[in-house]
Amino acid sequence: LTDVYSSSPALGRYFRSAQVVYFSNESSTVFYQLEFSVPPSTEGFMENTMNPDFIRNVLRQNIYDED
Repeated sequence: LTDVYSSSPALGRYFRSAQVVYFSNESSTVFYQLEFSVPPSTEGFMENTMNPDFIRNVLRQNIYDED
């Protein structure tokens, strides 16, 4: 995750760290925490760039690109 987000053109400059919070081999489930350093509030920044769907899609796109 660190490589994915730190190299992202959209999120790389804001990304600080990623850590696994919970991992289960049994259900193939991983919960992780991402830390971003965001600039002072600007119009639409949190709603668009830091939108959870957008952040997930950066990871999703990376997975598709590897296939």
